[in-house]
Amino acid sequence: MKLYSLSVLHKGATKSNLLKAAYDLSSFSFFQRSSVQEFMTFTSALIVERSSLGSRASVKEQEYLCHVYVRNDSLGAVVIADCEYPSRVCFTLLDKVLDDFSRQVDRIDWPSGSPASIPFTALDGYLAKYQNPREADAMTKVQAELDETKIILHNTMESLLERGEKLDDLVQKSEHLGNQSKAFYKTARKQNSCCEVM
Repeated sequence: MKLYSLSVLHKGATKSNLLKAAYDLSSFSFFQRSSVQEFMTFTSALIVERSSLGSRASVKEQEYLCHVYVRNDSLGAVVIADCEYPSRVCFTLLDKVLDDFSRQVDRIDWPSGSPASIPFTALDGYLAKYQNPREADAMTKVQAELDETKIILHNTMESLLERGEKLDDLVQKSEHLGNQSKAFYKTARKQNSCCEVM
């Protein structure tokens, strides 16, 4: 599971405007990175342009999923991830990024802003934090812990069943021992009774 790109854009009347972006292209070769980054920037802008206000969508492009959220105030965000990354976590990330961005950057700067002029530095941190969805998202973390607990509980039940089968054998042996002990006690009692002085 991997996130490759996180972009914040303004959806204009005819085209979208990139305001800020962060990339993690470490999985690509050094010579491919600039081309991949340009393609991701282009794809993000195109998706926001074609999305309606107030909409969320996931678009598959080759082996990648592009998740987009365009708010009613024309502010949009796109995250590009591999197909294994949970969609719910992506949309949670987009919500947080857009809320944070709209609090820190004045709305007047959105239509004319550029990555160099927008003073928003949190995207790299969000991209790094959300690389592991289990650590970043509380719901995913709880689900992972529940899955682990189910596995542990299943293994414990299996070991209890094995132990239970062995306990049954011990109980049978102890009952057998109990009968032998009783017989030994009776025999010993008889032997001791003949030696008593009257």
